Amino acid sequence: MPQAEIRADTLRRLRAGGGRLATAALKTLDAEYPWFRALPAQERSWVGIVAQAGIDSFISWFADPGESTRSAIEVFAAAPPELTRVISLQHTLSIVRTVVKVVESHSDEFAAPGGEAQLREAVLRYSREIAFSAAEVYARAAESRGAWDARLEALVIDALVRGEVDDSLPSRAAALGWKPGPTLVMVGLTDGQLGEVQSAEVRRSIRRAATGALVGIHGEELVVVARSDEDHGALARHLLTNFGSGPVVIGPDAVTLVEVARATRAAIHGVMAAPAWALTPRPVAADDLLPERVLVGDPVARERLLAIAYDPIVKAGGALTETVSTFLDCGRSLEHAARTMFVHANTVRYRLKKVAELTGWDVLSTRDAHVLETAFALGRLRDGARASL
Repeated sequence: MPQAEIRADTLRRLRAGGGRLATAALKTLDAEYPWFRALPAQERSWVGIVAQAGIDSFISWFADPGESTRSAIEVFAAAPPELTRVISLQHTLSIVRTVVKVVESHSDEFAAPGGEAQLREAVLRYSREIAFSAAEVYARAAESRGAWDARLEALVIDALVRGEVDDSLPSRAAALGWKPGPTLVMVGLTDGQLGEVQSAEVRRSIRRAATGALVGIHGEELVVVARSDEDHGALARHLLTNFGSGPVVIGPDAVTLVEVARATRAAIHGVMAAPAWALTPRPVAADDLLPERVLVGDPVARERLLAIAYDPIVKAGGALTETVSTFLDCGRSLEHAARTMFVHANTVRYRLKKVAELTGWDVLSTRDAHVLETAFALGRLRDGARASL
């Protein structure tokens, strides 16, 4: 029998038995691959669609090999795009290999007499086409996801920067891989405006150090939100190299998304305020810049400074409040403060030591004295306003 007639007879047999081949392929997948058995019903049905489309596509290709590329891509167009999120490329290629194996194993049944080798060769050639198509589909899906993830990431970072945590933000952050837990927030500047390639490299570098980190580049401002159970100090030092010159501020400890938003706002105000302190460390904690943040109009810094550096001293008793106030007003001189209050200098020193134990700030230190001086100025203004009501 001429080869053309053998091929035509094989094609007729394949068309008649396409349904049986698809059923056999699904049975083989179920028997050999635990990941397939574990799929929910909907996802299993998607795989069934792909398997059936693969066999139909092979039959169409067998009828006209010139249509190979178009037919192979149509296999994956038969299933929804969500399939690429549920099933990996490796699993998809397993489906392809299974379909090929099933067709090969049934070649004697479906091939016309004398056409067995022709059918097996056709299956092998087509399997290469379908594998390349699968890789192309997944590459396109990854590109599409990348663009979508970038837009979603920008929305999440923008909401954190504005301090707006609505009901939709947690799900958006979760879609990007963030989950509640110890989170490091860092804000600083880049070395000028970054191009697309430079921005992509910065993001890759940050995510190599902190997998799943959210990264926002707003003009020359770089915002990093890194969920990590590792030592945040070491991680911050590692991430520091991704920032340009200028201050880099670490937000307060955060676990929930609301706390992350607060930490982001605090760090942003810290970057604005850092130039007011000539000896600002790099990186610096946002809480170490409370006086400077007050100067740039950060209301959260004002309330926090009062809560941790003024109110505890006032509540501890009049002697400590008077001693700190007098010491600061007397040019931070122990002797001058002692003479003003008619006490011994050692008494002043003892009370100031109690203040350091109470608040963590040693008023005998120049920087700590500045913090307390700002806190007391704010406290007096607040108390005076309340008294006038």
